[in-house]
Amino acid sequence: MEYADFQCPYCARAAPVLHEFAETSEGQVRLVFRHFPVFDIHPYALTAALAAEAAGLQHRFWEMHDLLFARQDRLADKFLHSYAVSLGIDADRVVGDAAQPYGDAVEADYARGIEQGVRGTPTIFINGEPYRGRTEIAPLRKAASLSLRRHRRAPWSRG
Repeated sequence: MEYADFQCPYCARAAPVLHEFAETSEGQVRLVFRHFPVFDIHPYALTAALAAEAAGLQHRFWEMHDLLFARQDRLADKFLHSYAVSLGIDADRVVGDAAQPYGDAVEADYARGIEQGVRGTPTIFINGEPYRGRTEIAPLRKAASLSLRRHRRAPWSRG
């Protein structure tokens, strides 16, 4: 699970690595994205999150996700609208008042992140445990493997 902000440059660098990690895991890893817009630093993070949610309800979340990270220097409404058009979805639903109903989902992710101790982005959890390593394939695989072994053991096991 990743908590991320679409305007965060570190999240943009992590996105393709996490995608590759999930895609090359032979079904062992599922990537879950959670919104954690850092409003005070990134003025367009919330509107980008709303646009992603709106795109998700039109079955284009990951496509919008990729566009937002690839073009994170262009996240004003006019750009979000054009990204939606390029994805073939209802562009009027991703910006302005029409996007506001998706705020509840973004707020819920943010609140869940705070409860889990998220303080910045990207924050990654593997099997519910905070991951503190580098966002690179080899360390992620190692952490996932160790976590899987811990979760498969009975609570009374040793060693």
